[in-house]
This record gives sequence, C-alpha cells and structure tokens, in this order.
Amino acid sequence: MNLPMTAPIFPAGKEPLPPGITEEEREAYFQAKKYERWMSVSMESCVAKTAIAGAGGFVIGSFFSLMSSSFAYEDPMLRQNLSTPQKAREIMKEMGRGMWRSGKGFGKVGALFAGIECVFESYRARNDMVNPIAAGFVAGGVLARNAGPKAVLGGGLAFAAFSAAIDLFLRRETADED
Repeated sequence: MNLPMTAPIFPAGKEPLPPGITEEEREAYFQAKKYERWMSVSMESCVAKTAIAGAGGFVIGSFFSLMSSSFAYEDPMLRQNLSTPQKAREIMKEMGRGMWRSGKGFGKVGALFAGIECVFESYRARNDMVNPIAAGFVAGGVLARNAGPKAVLGGGLAFAAFSAAIDLFLRRETADED
C-alpha cells in the first residue's frame, strides 16, 4: 500500500530499472553502479587527490623544462672534442636531468598543496575560499622552512595570495552567452 506524499520503498535488488535497461541486464547494471560508487569514493579521497596532483605537477614541470631547454644557450666550445652523436647524447642527458629535476619540484609542490587543501576541506566539511588560502599559506611555509622564520611567513603569504588568485579565477562566474 502506497501512502500519499511518501517515497516508495523497494527491496534491495528489485528497484525499478532506468529506461533502456532490460531485466536481463539488471545484474550487470547494478555491478556497474557498484564500481561507479567505488571510483567516486576513491577519487574523493585525499590520497588520490594528492597522487593525481603530484603526477600532474611532475608532467607539467617536465614539459616546462623541455620547452625551456630548447631556448637554452649552447656554448659551442663546451663540446668541441665530441662527435655529433656524442654531442646529441650529452644534450639529451642534460635535458632529461633538467626534466627530472623540474618535474620533481612541480610534483612536490602540487602534491603538498593538494594534500593540505584536501585535509582542510575534509576537516572543515566545506568547499569555500578559506581552504585554498589556508592550504597555500601552510604549503608556502613548508616550502620555505629552511630559509628562516621571515621566509616562512613570506612564502606562506605569497603562496596564499597566489592560491587565492587562481581559485578566484577558477570560481568566477562566466558571462551568459545568448
């Protein structure tokens, strides 16, 4: 018996199927929904967000280093005694080392910021402008920790301001297109 103004209650596994799904596909549909829930929960975890930000930072840092190495000035006298293949090999090794170094740095910054922001967001249970600003301040301070207390404060303030600017840009309202 259905009561007015109440949601119907169905036994588990006997819920109505969405349009286009047949009764024979019921098991596969619910299996796919279960995997979808697992992926959704795992992608919302701080560990996954940190790992994705670190990997993305590594890729971006490596790419920036690759692009900047193409503008690097090469001293012709530096490799005067090497053959062309040896020169090419040495240049490729230097590019690889630079990409690794830059990628590690960008990855560290990305993972640090994303992890701290995720922890703040989880603790506060809010998604607002306070999280990226606070995470930027803490991450900037952590990155400048070896340079003294003034550098920690300056790094924290600078990273917080940068983080606020980026977040304001990403959260801005777009103009309605008619």
